Amino acid sequence: MSQRIKELPFSGIRKFFDVAKEIKGAISLGVGEPDFDTPWNIRAEAIYQLENGSTAYSSNAGLLELRQEISRYMRERFHLEYSPLSQIVVTVGASEGIDIAMRAIIEPGDEVLLVEPCFVSYKPCVLMAGGVPVIAAPKAENGFRLRPEDLEGKIGPKTKAILISYPSNPTGAIMDLHDLELLAEIFIKHDLCVISDEIYAELTYGQEHVSIASLPGMAERTIVLNGFSKAYAMTGWRLGYACGPASVMEAMLKIHQYVLMCAPTTSQHAGIEALKNGAASVRAMKSEYDGRRRVIVSGLREMGLDCFEPKGAFYAFPSIKSTGLSSDDFCMRLLKQERVAAVPGNAFGECGEGFIRCSYASSIDSLKEALKRIGRFLESL
Repeated sequence: MSQRIKELPFSGIRKFFDVAKEIKGAISLGVGEPDFDTPWNIRAEAIYQLENGSTAYSSNAGLLELRQEISRYMRERFHLEYSPLSQIVVTVGASEGIDIAMRAIIEPGDEVLLVEPCFVSYKPCVLMAGGVPVIAAPKAENGFRLRPEDLEGKIGPKTKAILISYPSNPTGAIMDLHDLELLAEIFIKHDLCVISDEIYAELTYGQEHVSIASLPGMAERTIVLNGFSKAYAMTGWRLGYACGPASVMEAMLKIHQYVLMCAPTTSQHAGIEALKNGAASVRAMKSEYDGRRRVIVSGLREMGLDCFEPKGAFYAFPSIKSTGLSSDDFCMRLLKQERVAAVPGNAFGECGEGFIRCSYASSIDSLKEALKRIGRFLESL
């Protein structure tokens, strides 16, 4: 077996999720999956396409109509111009986009900056591409926003790229225009490729998402990844997309066509409907998440846990350092004692130690019961 693969750990998210499934009456705040059904109009379009036999392969890059809709959406929503013919590749979720982006640009030994805490697949994707992960760790007191000083001493002659993800999973942090402008200067100065995972772009609270690719000099060096899982409650449909310079998309498409051929055709038809007529559903779900966000943050703070206010995605990332427990011990004892599953912060990188991730993509009733149980657990300590 490949030594590289043998050394990769299993996902810390899935470990606790799998344990929670075996515990009767457990409330899971672990997996980042919307509790909403996919909006009916999107499901209805998929059913219609199935009944009409639209089940053949699409082109490798995806249905042209879907790429045209993605192009329109990116232009109208984020002021980004991408040709549907050469600058968009439809992927099997944004997760595939991360993988093939890394493999398309990384030579063995190239260094890739990762901003931790970050999604669990980033580091393994760098390693599987033969790259070397270099960690930058934004501070909690800065709202987990990446600052220029966080990159000091991290960029060297072997640094090829940086992977950023805002709104952030697991912290819920966002970056505003000024934050991104400061970073863009550094990325341009050092000629870095930027992989920007923007899967939570529609889920921001209080201000609109800004894509780093929209800044001067950045579109030609940025791969933007997005998808339908989070905003449209389409996790199981496995549909995402990558946008960027034509030469990079050509390289990513080459990997995609050999490994996966194309994204599921039924999902692609559903994606067209989502982009054409799904905005109202996204707004409704986002409003519900915002209410849940307020409930969980205030609840955690009231029981004495220091909790940064998330401004995006659907996660809270409270500090549990005051308990004296490690993140792993806290989560395992909470699960066994009170049947609440959260994810240890160190699953998202070593700098996540002392925190836990709580997804609020659950009903208000479930969140309130989970908060009651967490409070009872803290009292028992």
